[in-house]
This record gives sequence, C-alpha cells and structure tokens, in this order.
Amino acid sequence: MPAPGAAHQETPQSIRPDILAIDLRTAVMRTSRRLRVEATGDVITPGQYTVLAQLHSDGPRTPRELAEREHVQAPSMTRIVNALAELGFVSRSAHPEDGRQIQVGITPAGVDVLEEARGQRTAWLAQRVAGLSPADRLTLSRAAHIMQEMSAR
Repeated sequence: MPAPGAAHQETPQSIRPDILAIDLRTAVMRTSRRLRVEATGDVITPGQYTVLAQLHSDGPRTPRELAEREHVQAPSMTRIVNALAELGFVSRSAHPEDGRQIQVGITPAGVDVLEEARGQRTAWLAQRVAGLSPADRLTLSRAAHIMQEMSAR
C-alpha cells in the first residue's frame, strides 16, 4: 500500500476503460468548448464557424443538408445561413438538379474568415502546448495520434 500523499502510479492493468472513457470525453468536450469560445473571435459565432468549415471541406450544400449534419432544426440553420450571407461569407445559388431548392456555398471572404478563425484556434492551443514539459508534449502527441486513429474507425 502506498504511503499517504505518495503519487499513484497507474499501470495499463489499473486503468479501467469506462473511467478512461469518462476522462477522455470530459477532456475533449472542455477543450473543444474552450477552442470555440476563446478563438472564434468577434466576426463569426461557433455555429457559423462549423457551417463554414463544412462548406469549405464538402462543397455547396442545401440548408436542409447543413441542418442535418449540424443536428439543428431547419429554422436555426436558416438563421445561420442568413447571417453568413449578410456578412458576405456564403452565397446562395439555384440547386443544379432541383430548381425548387437552393444551395449554399462558401465565398472567398468566407474562406478568409474561416482560415483566420482556424489560425486563432491553432495559436491558442499552441500557446498552451508550449507551456507543457517535453515529456507531456510527447505524451499528448501520442494521445492525439491514438485519438485520430480511434475516430477514423
């Protein structure tokens, strides 16, 4: 039995998957929330950021497709798209296959603001990572690769 106040040494066998899952979920959620809040800036909201990122990576989409992917109701997505259009970050055009629908696409100004927000997020996180010890950075690097592999499955 360890002495009182002694550091607990975890071994691979002592780490319960259910407890680790809770710790990882909490860490990912808190980090994601901080990134959204700290580094989105005053120009766009976190919800607008995710729509711009989606349009940038996947190309034009209908508002319904955007709502489904973002897990929001259609009226909420309409408000987001309207706000982005007013700012000049997205454009609307006729759907190429169904003239009753519109498609939303990202504009060059939208790409610029998205890249700026991404840069702010990266800078915010890099500043925090820079404050870690080399050993912690190595551990975090390995964890990032493992998490990417897990989420790709």
